[in-house]
Amino acid sequence: MPKCPKCDKEVYFAERVTSLGKDWHRPCLKCEKCGKTLTSGGHAEHEGKPYCNHPCYAAMFGPKGTLPTHGP
Repeated sequence: MPKCPKCDKEVYFAERVTSLGKDWHRPCLKCEKCGKTLTSGGHAEHEGKPYCNHPCYAAMFGPKGTLPTHGP
């Protein structure tokens, strides 16, 4: 029986959500930063941990913007 990477308890078929190559309990698949509940495939990953795409992943790991330039 697979174990949830968040709570380390057994994940039964009826409660399973597969994401990042692992089986999770639905309530355990949450953004590491803000705690928002995520859907399978509807999020980003960094170092094996799930993050919501926006704003958390984008703010923490996305490309950094450039400062606006002012006119002459």
